[in-house]
Amino acid sequence: MYTNNGLPSPCHAIIYSVNEANDGNDRDFLNAAPLLTKDLYMLYHKVIISSLNNIPRIKRKKEVVFLVAKNRGSRSEKQENKQKNKQSKQVKKESRRIDKRNINQRNKSGRSVLREAATKTHKKSYKKSSRQASSQNLSKVMLSPPLTRTIDSYEYKAKNIPIKVTILKRKGEFVPLYEVSISSISKTTEFILERIRQELVKAVNLEMIDITDLKKSKLIESQFEETISDLINKYFPDLDDETKGFLTSYLLTKSLGLGMIEFVMHDSDLEEIVVNEASEPLWVYHRKHGWLKTNVFVRDEEQTRHYASIIGRKVGRQITVLEPLLDAHLEGGDRVNATLMPISTAGNTLTFRKFARDPWTITKFIQTRTISVEAAAIIWMAIQYEMSAIIAGGTATGKTSALNCFADFFPPNQRIISIEDTREVRLPKYLHWVPMNTRLPNAEGKGEITMEDLLVNSLRMRPDRILVGEVRRKREAETLFEAIHTGHSVYATFHANNAHQTVERLTNPPVDVPKILLPAISLIIVQFRNRRTGIRRTFQIAEILEDSAVNILMQYDQKKDVLVRKNPSKSLFKNLKLYTGMSDAEIRKELKEKEKVLNYLVRFNITDVDDVGRIIAEYYTNKPNLMRFVNANKRFIEE
Repeated sequence: MYTNNGLPSPCHAIIYSVNEANDGNDRDFLNAAPLLTKDLYMLYHKVIISSLNNIPRIKRKKEVVFLVAKNRGSRSEKQENKQKNKQSKQVKKESRRIDKRNINQRNKSGRSVLREAATKTHKKSYKKSSRQASSQNLSKVMLSPPLTRTIDSYEYKAKNIPIKVTILKRKGEFVPLYEVSISSISKTTEFILERIRQELVKAVNLEMIDITDLKKSKLIESQFEETISDLINKYFPDLDDETKGFLTSYLLTKSLGLGMIEFVMHDSDLEEIVVNEASEPLWVYHRKHGWLKTNVFVRDEEQTRHYASIIGRKVGRQITVLEPLLDAHLEGGDRVNATLMPISTAGNTLTFRKFARDPWTITKFIQTRTISVEAAAIIWMAIQYEMSAIIAGGTATGKTSALNCFADFFPPNQRIISIEDTREVRLPKYLHWVPMNTRLPNAEGKGEITMEDLLVNSLRMRPDRILVGEVRRKREAETLFEAIHTGHSVYATFHANNAHQTVERLTNPPVDVPKILLPAISLIIVQFRNRRTGIRRTFQIAEILEDSAVNILMQYDQKKDVLVRKNPSKSLFKNLKLYTGMSDAEIRKELKEKEKVLNYLVRFNITDVDDVGRIIAEYYTNKPNLMRFVNANKRFIEE
């Protein structure tokens, strides 16, 4: 009975409930029946008033019937008048029938027939006469209660294009909806822009080699931009330069990029963007709201395959029926996985895991209560004195983010080599850092560079610290422990849910590291994500003893939402005293100093990765100067 936009459909009788207590005006009547012409409105206005005057007094609510008429311009005036009279009679007849039924049912049960469609009426309004209430409340006709509720809304910019996001909870939907809109572009403008894009495709002829050659990408973009500018001047001659630039960016993204998917990917609050099949909308994983269903669709399965092919060609790979799986990354570092039918039976898929544009720092970890200041100070001291650590946790618990945070504690005079499948770690510019990535084999199965290859190679590069994105296999783990035993500090991520499970997984197949090697790892830091709320926390900080047993130093308390001390240290501080010569008092003093610096970072909201790196570098190179600012509670100024 309703059209797609939620309005009453033509030629159907729609029943509305009159609420005597609500305020309103005659505009609500027009909104309820937007398809009525002015003449029809005046006619129905009289009919409804007449009908309402004849309605007996009812305690709670009254019902009115609106018969929405379709405008037929081809009929003669005589036929239209005849049709109006006929519809007026239908309205009166329907009103009398409903009144009679209403009175009978109310006498029996004392309830309104349309109880769910209207709100409660104040008792004071019942004292008004039926005639007075009917005439006054004609404009107070209520539509059905809203089926959607706004949970959140915000705006962001994608290549200078303003994007509005509204997150809704809709009746009948089991997950919230993520609605994205480009508010500055109307449907008419979008239609014209699509015509411009089609002309653009005809006007600019590019060979396949032009698209796949990254060196020519800027030239291609310039060529497109010039042609787009000419076409926009043709269709929109009176636009200002700012609006022309906005439309140019929009068309460039639609023509050379991934269309609406690329606009969605600019939302910094999203972690994952997923295409399951063409008949389904995109799904996104929101940092705050979890999985959401969007209002964005890909045109068909062929378009999904086309996007996967574009991504594959940019990294020198192909995705075909013979090779239906693709694992690659975009220029910005975002990871992409694609599959083709019939491997994914429902349709072609795309999964984008976003690379953090604004990387996590230790300040943000403390501000979001992911870790406590006391725990961060212990980790800082262990890293400062070159003790190796493994960061464990389940999927999406923040292992790589934690690795990025703790890397802020590296001294600036040491060489750091990071090894990852996809570059996610971003260290401060003050550090001596060499990032390295693995490479997948080409179509012939040649040219693969594994993590083990890079680990072995890194040992020849005179590193002081080695960061390993993730340890998965036995040979990688063996190389990692070999690096530790040859005098390098190594920091790696590993899939395990707690400290004990980390040891069990490391010492059993398929990793199968000999237990005798485990004490080379000084700390195990476990990250945790609450599946219900989505919050991430440091779950455990543990040390490995000489017999390869686990001693948990700090444990996350779910009820209090804090890290609490569990057991005294038996190995960590013992080794610190052994290799640094510090006493227990000196260790406690240094821990307090580090806590002061961390609180200083939080107090002055120093969250940028380079700004945090600058404070840490000052701590190592000129500690008295930094502590002067910290103790005076003044913002640090570079001299």
